[in-house]
Amino acid sequence: MQRLMGKILQPFWRMTRGLTLGVQGMIIDENDQILLVRHGYRPGWHLPGGGVERGETIIQALGRELHEEVGVELAQAPKLHGIFANFTHFPGDHIAVYIVRHWHQINIPQPSVEILEQKFVSLDKLPEELAAGAGNRIREHFEDVAITAGWIEGEI
Repeated sequence: MQRLMGKILQPFWRMTRGLTLGVQGMIIDENDQILLVRHGYRPGWHLPGGGVERGETIIQALGRELHEEVGVELAQAPKLHGIFANFTHFPGDHIAVYIVRHWHQINIPQPSVEILEQKFVSLDKLPEELAAGAGNRIREHFEDVAITAGWIEGEI
């Protein structure tokens, strides 16, 4: 219920805050497959993650979001991939992305209003509906493409 209220109040928070910060994890398994999620409130496949709450570090938020969304617990500290401006819908939004190679999936949460589906995909079978930002981060990491400042190419 608290997560649902957060989604409902998100537009208000964005109007009253000068800056918002989100965090996403690129969870990679031993076969270099990436865990993606499909949300109930936006189209496409995305990296799991969410907002950093007041009084919470980015790493704490990453751990909380991964646990809630995909049942993953961090086994070691993740590696920061980059921090990206996501100005398409809000000019103060930023997303920190971490590479997560050391983790345990303690459970697979049941589909919900927030997360309809999750799946591991190989690099050669990325879904056509992969969100642009997630695709950019995956290419940057696996194809050694230069890291951009914007979440979506050409955004800033």
